[in-house]
Amino acid sequence: MIEITGVTKYYGTYPVLKNCSTHVSKGEVVVVCGPSGSGKSTLIKCVNALEPIQQGSIKVDGIEVNDPDTNLPDLRSRVGMVFQNFELFPHLSIEENIMIAQRIVLGRSESLARKQAMTLLDRVGMSGHAQKYPGQLSGGQQQRVAIARALAMNPKAMLFDEPTSALDPEMISEVLDVMTNLAREGMTMMVVTHEMGFARRVATRMIFIDQGEIVEDRPTEAFFTEGRNSRAEAFLSKILHH
Repeated sequence: MIEITGVTKYYGTYPVLKNCSTHVSKGEVVVVCGPSGSGKSTLIKCVNALEPIQQGSIKVDGIEVNDPDTNLPDLRSRVGMVFQNFELFPHLSIEENIMIAQRIVLGRSESLARKQAMTLLDRVGMSGHAQKYPGQLSGGQQQRVAIARALAMNPKAMLFDEPTSALDPEMISEVLDVMTNLAREGMTMMVVTHEMGFARRVATRMIFIDQGEIVEDRPTEAFFTEGRNSRAEAFLSKILHH
């Protein structure tokens, strides 16, 4: 579903990604972890061309992401993206937030877009909040709405960029529960997160990035139980003891 081959990306002259190669098969949940500034968020933003790459290739469902002829709005409708900070439109109701891209990008009728919105709000446990505005919701509730908004486009894969990092601790589990259910339903997912309990429970594979390089890429249980690269070992020892 997602194929990343030899990807290198620079910010100016600084290489934020160095010759990165990995893949995410249909139905897989791949968790990307690593220290702050390691390039993990940049990597998944490259998958739907929110960040351009200078070398290498990224394909999503067979489509070359960085081909100048690729229809990026169409591509992004196939690959849902959930950000750290929700990115909801504050002046639109929750229902309208989920309807707007359906109407503009997919050309759905108002009635069909509303039906899809309500179905998905129910799926993430937010159906009673459809007429509220983002500012009236908690962070965890807003993030669940953001997930519903991404799902409204019927994506073939979902990208999550540290979806719980802006949340209070008691709100994290409600978002992870929604993501866990998505994984169980077979959604292809690439998740940047420090939530190692979630990763061990849900992920098919673990990718560890440090200083722009993919240092580890292996099945989840092997990542947590077998010998690791020293950089990955140092990272895990810090976050697993807090």
